[in-house]
Order: sequence, then structure tokens, then C-alpha cells
Amino acid sequence: MTQPYLVLSGIRKSFGAIDVLKGIDLEIGAGEFVCFLGPSGCGKTTLLRAVAGLEPVSSGEIRLAGQVVSRADLQTPPEERRIGMVFQDYALFPHLDVGRNVGFGIAHLPPAQREARVREVLELVGLQGSEARYPHELSGGQQQRVALARALAPRPQLLLLDEPFSNLDVELRERLAHEVRTILKAAQATALLVTHDQLEAFAIGDTIGVMHEGKLHQWDEAYTLYHRPATRFVADFIGHGVFAPATLKEREGGIVVQTPLGELTDVTECPLPCAFAGGECDVLLRADDIVHDDDAPVKAEIIRKAFRGSEFLYTLRLAGGQTVLAHVPSHHDHRIGEWIGIRPQVDHVVTFNRACSLRGSELCQMPCTQQDTGPVSSTP
Repeated sequence: MTQPYLVLSGIRKSFGAIDVLKGIDLEIGAGEFVCFLGPSGCGKTTLLRAVAGLEPVSSGEIRLAGQVVSRADLQTPPEERRIGMVFQDYALFPHLDVGRNVGFGIAHLPPAQREARVREVLELVGLQGSEARYPHELSGGQQQRVALARALAPRPQLLLLDEPFSNLDVELRERLAHEVRTILKAAQATALLVTHDQLEAFAIGDTIGVMHEGKLHQWDEAYTLYHRPATRFVADFIGHGVFAPATLKEREGGIVVQTPLGELTDVTECPLPCAFAGGECDVLLRADDIVHDDDAPVKAEIIRKAFRGSEFLYTLRLAGGQTVLAHVPSHHDHRIGEWIGIRPQVDHVVTFNRACSLRGSELCQMPCTQQDTGPVSSTP
């Protein structure tokens, strides 16, 4: 079995009385591109800095390529870890041309080898022949490619990217994210990126870790994060959706989920009603779980609409006051205040105990039983 390339075991980091990282455990394989995703202040940048050696850990252990590089009594200096970094602001030297910027970290090589390596990585990032240009002559996307080439030039053991696309416009950000993934896969680099942008993480990550308040809530591929969130925070943070009150009932050997939109019956492996007190729970309804259907018996009032080009994101209020979201093709252009028919079409039912508060300090992530308060996800 292949040994993991980067291992974090019980990583904790405190600044005085404030616990920023609260026991992070994960393993990353060689050649993987992983992302840490979460809101500002969740601890993702502190974790990146700990891996880089820029922050000592309070407890736990970081192992890179089989060697311990961080623990409470050991701190390998950043320059000895062979880690490359790409920053949000590119950090290029404005007085140096592209060739000298890229070659800055390999100045110890003989000139011929250095020039060959500079040409090699510039070709890898699609900027061949630009050695004599200066940063101010390049677009933001090109400057980010130069920063990436500079980080790759010394052949680092690990590449760390700290919000590298946040200064770019939205369209360029997503395109460059895809291109950077292709570049790093071609270079067979092991990379770790932190971001607050889930579309960016989805575009680039083999595996994504969702963080909140110093804890790693889920470590999974994008599809699983979206359809089978492990905690209520992940369910709320990823995608568009709401939590609707529901009741689980056992009927003719199967389970139905009673919701304000009607019964959900086209599911398998649904949790048993005894998983919740009285079978009462909250069910996650994403915007793509709600279908616009003029013939549906359930009607909802449009209270807000956001045009997304090919679709609208409608915020809808049911007669009972419950709010849901729906993605609707943009040729269905209804007015605010209009009532439309909707029906649920849920392929992945995810339920949570109503006693579990999204703002509570405890994670709701254990498989739900009659005693605990975690989510239960169906896997059809």
C-alpha cells in the first residue's frame, strides 16, 4: 500500500486563549491536489502556514514525505521543507523580468541549467518566450502563471496556494483554476490550496476539506460534499438550499418523508423513523431538488429572483410560510408576487435532528441513533 505523502495528526494551534485549529487529522497522497474550503476565520490559512513551517503547532504532528517536520518540540525551518508557495498578491519582483523572477529560487544552479529550467516551467504554464517581459506588462492571469512557474522551478516536495485567484475577475478565476489543475497534474505536483470560493474548490480539487471554527467537518470529493454532507454546516455552506421540517413514517415496509412539499417516496436507504424522536427531523432541500411544475398541487409565491443567465434562482414562500429555493430555466420569467406550482424531486435525502443547531458549538456529524444528534444521509 502506498504511504501517504502528507500526514496531519491531531493538529492544534492556539494563539493565547484562542483555539484556531482544534485537532485536524488527514492524509494526502503524492500527486493529489486538495483544497481547504471554508469561510473567513475558519482556520484554513493557519493550517496552510503550519504545513509551510511559518506557524509552529501547539500539539499534534505533521509528517511530509515520511519525515516529521512539525510537532510541539520540533519545528523544521520553512526553507528546509522544500515547499513552494503561491500567494494571493503574486509577490513578483517588479524590477526583475519574468526570467529572473522564475529563476529566483534556483540561483544556485549553473547558468545553463537555470536557464533550461526557467524555459521548461514557462512552457509548462504557457508563457514560453516571455523571459524578457516585466510583471507590469502582463495581465493578472499571466502574473499568476509566472508566480506558479517560480514556485515550481525548484521542484518542491509540496506546493501551497493561498487564495491564489481572489484578485482576478470571476470568469478568469474559474478558467485559470482549471488551467492550474492541468499544469500541476502535468508536473505531477502534490498541491494544497485554501479558498473560500466553493466553485474554485470544485474546479480544482481531487479532495476538498470543509472547515469551520477550527474543525474539519468533512473530507471528500465535491459530489459527495454536495449530495451527502456530513454535518449541518456543510449542508448549509455548500450550494443553495434550506432545511425544511419533515417527519419520517414507515409505510408498507418502506419509509416516506413527509415535508411541506408533500411526501418523498422515491428514495432508498432512508433512515428509520426511530432515528429521531417521533420521527421528526429537518430535511435538506436544495434548489435543484425543487422542480417548477404548473400542474403540481403545491403552490408557492415568488418573493425574490436572481437572474443567472440560463436560469433563475427563485426564493419561494409556501402557503404555510416555509421558504424554499428553486433553479428554474430562465425562459420561465415569472413576476415577484406570482404563485407558481412546484414539486420535490429529491434523489439524495439528507436529514438532521431538529435539536441540532447550526450555530451550536458542537459538530453534528455522528451517524444518527435514538440518542445522538447527527445527520443521516441516504445513498440511493
